[in-house]
Amino acid sequence: MEKTTPLAARFESAFNRIHKSLIRIVRDAKHDHFKGLLDEGDSYAIIRMYRDDLYQYGKLRNAIVHDKVKQDYYIAEPHEEIVLQIEKIAEELEKPKKALEIASSPVLYYKEETPLKDILKVVDRLSYSQYPIVDTKGIYKWLLTTEGIIRWLNKQPLTGLSLKNVVVKDLLPYEKLHQVVYVNSEADIYEVEAIFEEHHLAKKKLKAVIVTQNGKTDEKPLGIITAWDLVEIDAIDQELE
Repeated sequence: MEKTTPLAARFESAFNRIHKSLIRIVRDAKHDHFKGLLDEGDSYAIIRMYRDDLYQYGKLRNAIVHDKVKQDYYIAEPHEEIVLQIEKIAEELEKPKKALEIASSPVLYYKEETPLKDILKVVDRLSYSQYPIVDTKGIYKWLLTTEGIIRWLNKQPLTGLSLKNVVVKDLLPYEKLHQVVYVNSEADIYEVEAIFEEHHLAKKKLKAVIVTQNGKTDEKPLGIITAWDLVEIDAIDQELE
């Protein structure tokens, strides 16, 4: 007869998997205590989503371990529903979404000689707010945004405006110097969240993370992620709970 694993043992195993994942996810944490990692990991959507449950599981884990008489022998066992839930969380933490799964794609990027009227048609049709501008070799130069387009329009005459000879590079003086970071296609959502958090703590606003095959600036953009994309994925995950 096959021996079944006690629920307490499964709970402890899942808890240890979660603890290990938190150490990996919460970079530069001051310590590796479970509760401390939850407190410091507030910038990660998945930790925020399960934080209250994980706090309670931490207390339950301490009670179970303290009641352990010997290896693999427990006096108390958690309810099966609790065990299934903590195992689900452990699996989610171990297998995070890829950055490309939440990125806006395909990325529409243009050259500096592209007529502005062509981009305005895209803005009207797709409502994208950011467009990487590349040189003739496809290397990223700067980021054109709808905010920059509006600033340019505000400086134009109210009547007689013609877009006939206006090209993208004419809007560069109206764009701020936007910071972007490149990551490779294997990057996961935790890496992207960490990048945004690092810039936030350094008081350096990060406009976007661009995903390419190997994370190099001379490669074709595969996806683009903004802070708003992280907010949206957080909201979607909350709705699924």
